[in-house]
This record gives sequence, structure tokens and C-alpha cells, in this order.
Amino acid sequence: MKTDIEIARSIKLDKIKKIATGINIPEDEVLNYGKYIAKIPINLINEEKIKNSNLILVTAITPTKAGIGKTTVSIGLALGLNKIGKKAIVALREPSLGPCFGMKGGAAGGGYSQILPMENINLHFTGDFHAVTSAHNMITALLDNYLYQNRGVAEKQLKEVLWKRVLDVNDRSLRRLVTGLGGTVNGIPTETGFDITPASEIMAILCLTTSLDDLKQRVGDILLGFTYDNKPFTVKDLGIEGAITVLLKDAISPNLVQTTEHTAAFVHGGPFANIAHGCNSLLATKMALTYGDYVITEAGFGADLGAEKFFNIKCRKSGLQPKLTVIVASAQGLKMHGGVSIEDIKKPNIEGLQKGLANLEKHIENMQKFGQSIVVAFNKFAGDTDDEMALLKEYCDKKGVGFAINEAFVKGGEGAVDFAKVVVETIEKNPSKLLQFTYNDEELIKTKIEKVAGNIYGAEFVTFSAQAQKMLKLIDALDINHFPICIAKTQYSFSDNEKAYGVAKDFEFKVNDIVINNGAKFIVAIAGQIMRMPGLPKEPQAKNIDIVNGYIEGLS
Repeated sequence: MKTDIEIARSIKLDKIKKIATGINIPEDEVLNYGKYIAKIPINLINEEKIKNSNLILVTAITPTKAGIGKTTVSIGLALGLNKIGKKAIVALREPSLGPCFGMKGGAAGGGYSQILPMENINLHFTGDFHAVTSAHNMITALLDNYLYQNRGVAEKQLKEVLWKRVLDVNDRSLRRLVTGLGGTVNGIPTETGFDITPASEIMAILCLTTSLDDLKQRVGDILLGFTYDNKPFTVKDLGIEGAITVLLKDAISPNLVQTTEHTAAFVHGGPFANIAHGCNSLLATKMALTYGDYVITEAGFGADLGAEKFFNIKCRKSGLQPKLTVIVASAQGLKMHGGVSIEDIKKPNIEGLQKGLANLEKHIENMQKFGQSIVVAFNKFAGDTDDEMALLKEYCDKKGVGFAINEAFVKGGEGAVDFAKVVVETIEKNPSKLLQFTYNDEELIKTKIEKVAGNIYGAEFVTFSAQAQKMLKLIDALDINHFPICIAKTQYSFSDNEKAYGVAKDFEFKVNDIVINNGAKFIVAIAGQIMRMPGLPKEPQAKNIDIVNGYIEGLS
């Protein structure tokens, strides 16, 4: 079979205005970024049309290091739905350069189930990530300048600075550093560090905002630090919220591209789910719901991360109500959770797969707690056996949840037709109930963390470091306990230990720090050894990426 990039290159793309008008977006509203990419203005979102559309969330079991294939399944479902005559649109996140050049090599689907042009999407795309990076670091520069220009003026100094820098590169060396060395001409020596751009509060704001005015308000509310008399100091106090919004004025508009079968796809925003809230922008989701009868969106990593945050943050704040949740499973992932070594998970092993079903069962139970109807999508890989697929179908039948095999990677939309039919039938006969959140708005942040850790992850108890306890007191003082929470933890386990495969039980869940995202309006709890600036592996994917005779190679 051809590589992903060879398949992508073999497909003759439609002009983006043809894609837009095909879903009834007026041609004169399309803001071209070249021939095959466009931004669509947010004034086209129609709240009444949104109410009549069917929103489908795609999530997954706890992934392997290679992933489970959520994006491929999400795109494949859109292709399959269109094959059976439904008007379906997929709404996804934008890839980050860090993982593309680090672990993944790309994040635009795979095989015959991709979003295109994949090279552009995986690289600089429409510059949204760069706009977020620039906006974030512009705030840092203006804050540093404020402190430098007002040195010696006690009432204008900060006793604590919370704001750092970001970069869309995996670079462990930037996690902690000191700036301003070399004399006063170079600023004030300050201990700081970098997070990766998907962890930026600006990214979270971009993905939760509802309008340009809302964006400006949220940017102004970003908490930068505290004065010596313990008052919060925000971007608004610097008087620069308008300037930062200017840097984001184009990034706020959702990006329109196409699939391998020329159906519409909105790709916008890119927070990770292990360190951020893991969902594409609310505006892109609403734009897709305005123009599609079925909209498929995904939430990052396993359902304990992305789906939990999709419901408890994005849906809570937007009022979105999914009609169905798809949980993606693979034989390799199930076997890993069944105790099979990573080296052997591609080999047939019914016993290992059987044991690994406990991980799927926990995710199903968690999604049902939210009131969701479930379809399990088996993402078929070469080498998967009929016996393995039959076992999983039998298990799903016993659990009373839908089951379908996704072969869109190899067959495109034709490989997801049966999958699409199961999804449509489930929505028509047994749609999800009204969302049931894990916690209430009025509960304390500490209680919210304990409820997610206990009810979703399975923790016996939660411990808070001295730093985390200090931040909890600060949250009390700022009267922001009503914010939802966003737990940053490993994606490879229900616990905070990435090696605890399967279903971790009765464990201690350690919260080491808490970050206040005052503009995004949620609280980030950092658990275990999770890093908000990833490092590169021993063999980065960058070594496989090249340009040969004018063609990019190595992206996937």
C-alpha cells in the first residue's frame, strides 16, 4: 500500500470554494489561503441550525505510544456517512509541529482517510499556531518591559510572576531557565521557562471563545501575577488586551479543508488533551453544525482525558449536547492493556485481547456516566484476525453497545459504510441522554479534582503538594471555585503512572501543581510527572522528514 503522503499526493484536490459551496457556504464569504485552504468568517454560525444537527464525539481506549487511530476513524466516519447519503462534516484539531517532528510525523489521518492538503495542515497551515505563539510571547515581552521600565517603583512591581513563554517545538531544555542575564541593559534576571504552544492559555482561549469581543475580554482577564499588596495583575492591567487581540484577529476564524473524498472538514485549534483540554475550537464545531446534518469531532487521547474535558469543559460552557460517543479500540491497544509486551502486540493473541477488554469496559462505563450512547469502533489494522474482531463484537453485544469495524484507512468511505449505518441507527433509536457532568459548578476545585480522579480514573484518594495547596487557597481568595477543571496527566494510564496499563485501581493520585487559566476560565491541575513542554525521543521523526525533488517526504 502507498504511504500516507503518496496517497495524499495522488488525489486531485477540488478548489476550496467548490468545497465551501458544496455545503452551502456563500462563495463570497470564503477567505482563500491559496487554492485548497480557506478561513470562514464566524458571523456565518447559525445557532438555530446547530440545534437541528447531530454532534458525534469520537474518543478512544487508553492509547499505545503509536496511538489508536482516532483521527483516521473520525474522518472515516464522515466519509462513510457521506457515502450513505448523509451530509456529514468532520471538525478536528490542528497538528502541532512538536509531535509532528518528534513522535508522530503528522496528525491528519492516514491511508485513504485523511484531511488534505496534509503537508500544509501538518506544517504551518494558516499560521494559527504561530499567531498563538506570538500573542503569548508578546504578552511576556510587554510584561517584562513593564517591570524593567518601572524598576525601583515599588507599587508597580510584582512579587510573583505566573506567566511564562511558549514555543511549538518539543524541547526539554527550555522547561526551566533564567532570562535577563548579562547586566541591566538586558532586563531583570528572572527564573522562567517554556511550555509548548498547545498548552498556552491563549490556545485554550482561542478554542473556547465565542466572538472577537469575547476573545478580547478573555485575553484581558489572563492572570499574569500578583502585586506586593496581593492584588491580581492581569493583561488588562498592562492595557494591551486590544493589541494581543489584533494578533489573533485572523486566527479566530475556522479553517476549511477537504478529505480524501472531497468532503468538507473544519480544522481549527490544537490544545493537547494530556496537558490542556484537548478539543478543537468551539467556533469550528459550531460552524460545522451550522452546515452539516452530522458533525464528527474528536477529543484527544483516551476518554479519561479528552472526552471528560469535552463534556465537563466544552459542553458545559457551550451547551452542546452530543447525540452519540464513539469509542475507538484497536487489537494492539487491547492486547497491550491485557499484559502483552509492546514487541508482541501485533501478533494474534486472543487471551491478551480478552484481558485488555477491561480497559475498554472502564471507558464505556465512564461515558455512560455522562449519559452517552456508545458505539465501539474497531480500527482494523493489517494482521488483525477474524477471531479477534468476533470476540470484540460478542463483548459489545453483551454490554449492549453498538459495534462496527472501521476499514477507512484501506478502503476510504466504502470501508466505513457499515460503521456509518450503525451510528445513524443508534442516533435515531437510542440517542444520548441529557449530559450528566462529573461535578457541579459550585463545588470547590479540590472536590472537583477528587471527583474526576475517583469517578473517572478510579483513584482511591488524591494528595496535593504544598504548592498545589497554596494554589487552592489562592483560588479561594480569588473566588473562582466555580471554574471547571482541566487535569494534566499521562495519556497512557488511568492513573498518574504511565506504566500502569489496563485499569489502575485504588491508587494515590498526586497533584503537584495548579495553574489558574483566568482568561480561559478553567483551572489546570498538574498530576504526576507530566510535563507541559515535551521532550524529543531518541529517534525523532524529524530524521525521516525531507524534501526531495521539490516533494516533501516522511510526513504521515
